[in-house]
Amino acid sequence: MLRTCERAAADGLPIFLFGGSEELLDKLSGCLLQRFPTLQLAGRQASRFRRLTPEERDETVAAIRDSGAAITFVGLGCPRQEVWAYEFRDLLSMPILAVGAAFNFHAGLLPQAPPALQRRGMEWAYRLMREPRRLWKRYLLLNPLYVTLLLLQWSRARVIDPHSATPPKQEILYG
Repeated sequence: MLRTCERAAADGLPIFLFGGSEELLDKLSGCLLQRFPTLQLAGRQASRFRRLTPEERDETVAAIRDSGAAITFVGLGCPRQEVWAYEFRDLLSMPILAVGAAFNFHAGLLPQAPPALQRRGMEWAYRLMREPRRLWKRYLLLNPLYVTLLLLQWSRARVIDPHSATPPKQEILYG
């Protein structure tokens, strides 16, 4: 997220922040603008922590489009942010980046893994040690399944058509 914000600031690309609470967005906005003084924060919207009505979805789309943002960051956590990005992908004509806990990290609310672990791509192990009850299933079951499916697709053993993708069967409250 920080590298994208750095590049957006350098290129004059406004960003939009979606997710979390107003307090979190206040802290995050302040930290990002302090770190990148030329960053243009086009807008932000806190999560309603429930599924959006069609009217609220339309209002959210209009708010993001009308803000002039070129990039939208979504910080709702997994899998909510991925569902949100999937559902909004055709409604917004810009990149939508699902950034998970990055909002909390860069707002200074959650500690990040030591730089040595970050450089080695092991931040997930640090997070798993800090929150094993919450993260064990995601990191130890779902991520290996994802990597397996990715390798199968890459090896052409199983071709997945992105147009056949469907949203989750159970309702995920993301808005």
